[in-house]
Amino acid sequence: MAAYRIIQESLTNAHEHAPGGAVAVRLRYDPEGVTIEVRDDGPPRPEVVGMRERAESVGGVFSAGPRPGGGWLVRAELPAPEEEAG
Repeated sequence: MAAYRIIQESLTNAHEHAPGGAVAVRLRYDPEGVTIEVRDDGPPRPEVVGMRERAESVGGVFSAGPRPGGGWLVRAELPAPEEEAG
């Protein structure tokens, strides 16, 4: 659920701050967990505390900030060991 909400909020923010701009979502699962990256062409913006809290509430790591060359990047690494997935 945390991954879904982080992606949802990232897309909402991209729509608000970079309307009509390019947005890319990358979701990767490996034995350690789930990595989420949402990149857009938008301007710098304040970090949304709720996404950080969601990631940390499940033992994850969160970062958000400007991308080199412009745009914005949200990245979350969430633990999701396979034996716990259900």
